Amino acid sequence: MTTIASGTDTLTRDALTVLQPGFPGTTAPDWLLRRLGEGLASVGLFGRNIASPEQLAALTAQLRTERDDVLVAIDEEGGDVTRLEVRTGSSFPGNHALGAVDDVALTQEVAAELGRRLARCGVNLNWAPSADVNSNPANPVIGVRSFGADPHLVARHTAAYVTGLQSAGVAACTKHFPGHGDTAVDSHHALPRIDADPAVLGERELAPFRAAIAAGSRAVMSAHILVPALDPARPATLSPRVLTTLLREELGYDGLIVTDGMEMQAVAATYGIERGSVLAIAAGADAICVGGGLADDETVRRLRDALITAVRTGELPEERLADAARRVRELARWTAPGRTAAAGTGEQRPGPAGPGAVRADVGLIAARRALRLTGGDVFTPLTDAPYVAALTPVANIAVGDETPWGVAAELARLLPGTRTDSFSGADAGQAALAAAGERRIVAVVRDEHRHPWMAAALDALLTARPDTVVVEMGVPQAPPRGALHIATYGAARVCGTAAAEVIAGGPHA
Repeated sequence: MTTIASGTDTLTRDALTVLQPGFPGTTAPDWLLRRLGEGLASVGLFGRNIASPEQLAALTAQLRTERDDVLVAIDEEGGDVTRLEVRTGSSFPGNHALGAVDDVALTQEVAAELGRRLARCGVNLNWAPSADVNSNPANPVIGVRSFGADPHLVARHTAAYVTGLQSAGVAACTKHFPGHGDTAVDSHHALPRIDADPAVLGERELAPFRAAIAAGSRAVMSAHILVPALDPARPATLSPRVLTTLLREELGYDGLIVTDGMEMQAVAATYGIERGSVLAIAAGADAICVGGGLADDETVRRLRDALITAVRTGELPEERLADAARRVRELARWTAPGRTAAAGTGEQRPGPAGPGAVRADVGLIAARRALRLTGGDVFTPLTDAPYVAALTPVANIAVGDETPWGVAAELARLLPGTRTDSFSGADAGQAALAAAGERRIVAVVRDEHRHPWMAAALDALLTARPDTVVVEMGVPQAPPRGALHIATYGAARVCGTAAAEVIAGGPHA
């Protein structure tokens, strides 16, 4: 049973309850356990907190010895954005691959299996799925994290993902409201702006969120984006017009609203995390996500005190803070085994196994089905060890640069002796040619259409070596080329495995 430290008043408890901080290390630090005893109700996990499923299960059990109803959240989208398998690459393809297959039953099955694995590790809130419509091909932060550019496709797969994930007892957090797909700026670095008119927003950006709400998504994450048609002054996370008027009143959403990371520069550079957090709660958010970059007790103290001060000075109504804390506790009740959902609904939370049979290898099955081959009808599979030239762009912060990607590891297993190097910049093509020698080249790219240097490198490779195999592991926007062109629609480990199998003459759906 959860116990709150004596002497902790209601205002302080509520201020702590609405925070979702991160922390360093693979065990819970003393300060975090102390804060859980004082009223903190959520924690956020990142790659730095995870070494193995066994270690993660021990960590979440440690947290629950202090507070049995704690919400343990994670940014586990599968595909390129993985925390559960940050050191190996994901066992599940991401949204873009699932959208390419366009089988909603498969999407639901993938999400259910991912949810089961999270539930077995003690994680009960997933900051996923991304419901953004990737309408801008140059988008630097969404890309393969989106199911696609068609709002109707994104909507049906968002709903399927929410259903599958929550069937395992893990709450979905659909993001990034009101839609991050038509941006050209990464909100980790600056404030993006979407200049679409209300009609376009309603038909395009909002369609997947309507589907998520209809599917019962337990949480929604706000975006740090400026949408002048909705609010010309404040980014969505800080906007009452976006969070309360649009999301709550017009769309009828009644679940938990979580902010994107408050330390991201789109908010922090202008408002600071303390002021930003107060404005977010006042605007209608219920939980403050912080900890991707700031992960210490000082941050928790600063945010708690900022919320308390705002209530005492009248800037933040105490009723609004109390309502936000109530929603956090209601979600915690829904995720707790054997308990009901929000009071009065009578709805039972599913068990961690979820209904129905799910194939453990569903991720690889989905990755194989997502492949799109050009030139495959005349391609002769490789029998000798090739040279893999990985044309590697800078990874966005959401993806991170610590997760391996590509096809080299699997090709080395299938074709022992395979060699690989990474290249970038103006001379990447010539450098790869020199390093390859006489070996057959497999060039691996990620969003060729967004990187002129990458396109130039492929030009150089294909001019000198027209038998080069090209594997596109980002959004396949550029025209396919090469002796064989394989589009994987994402860079998850299983996407690399599926591509390598084809190159070596193995399975393809």
